[in-house]
Amino acid sequence: MRRFYSPPETFTGQAVTLGADEAHHMRDVVRQRPGDEVSVFDGEGREFVCVIRNIARSSAELEIVREVEPRSPESPARITLAAAMLKADKFELVIQKAVELGVAELVPLITDRCEANTKHAEKRMVRWQRIILDASKQCGRATLMKIGEPVKFQTMLAAGDNTETVLFAERDGERLGDGGRNVIRTVVIGPEGGWSDAEIDAARATGCRIITLGGRILRAETAAIAITAIVQNLFGDIN
Repeated sequence: MRRFYSPPETFTGQAVTLGADEAHHMRDVVRQRPGDEVSVFDGEGREFVCVIRNIARSSAELEIVREVEPRSPESPARITLAAAMLKADKFELVIQKAVELGVAELVPLITDRCEANTKHAEKRMVRWQRIILDASKQCGRATLMKIGEPVKFQTMLAAGDNTETVLFAERDGERLGDGGRNVIRTVVIGPEGGWSDAEIDAARATGCRIITLGGRILRAETAAIAITAIVQNLFGDIN
């Protein structure tokens, strides 16, 4: 069954109205027609089986048949992935896979050795949101992963309690299992050039655990994906 997205405010009673982008995709890309059954999720965890009543150029009207459980439930770990910004295609891969792996929120980081062009990051937000939406449709999530505008690493450290935060580095860290099964809520991944000494010192001083992966040396985008999967295995719903 085809899946579509519509925000909560478009649901009224037993009906939902899709916007222009989703209506175009419904009519002209996947060629659904009035009378077809589809699934519509609201981005906040609810999903419904609906029957198409009318598809116009700028909207589509659907009748809600019943509410259903999303195919992919939200992870109990509620992981935040804070990842240094990478060049466009690599960071977009991280966004897509973070959605698939059940990350609740992704925080793009500006670090000392960040090689990505951060000047136009705000203009990328629309594209990032589109990637999140498309990945959510594909993997069955009904809750859209949150993503914020890029923030400086030091700003993130100063934002709150870091006792449930782990920073993965290529040096000066402990093994993940050495501290016991402490809860991990935020996973921090560095840039392609690695962390500066000042950043590692600042993270440690604010309560972050510094973790290494033993003999594994991973590219930044691989590290973000692999480490998220490891943390989901330990504390989430991948097992």
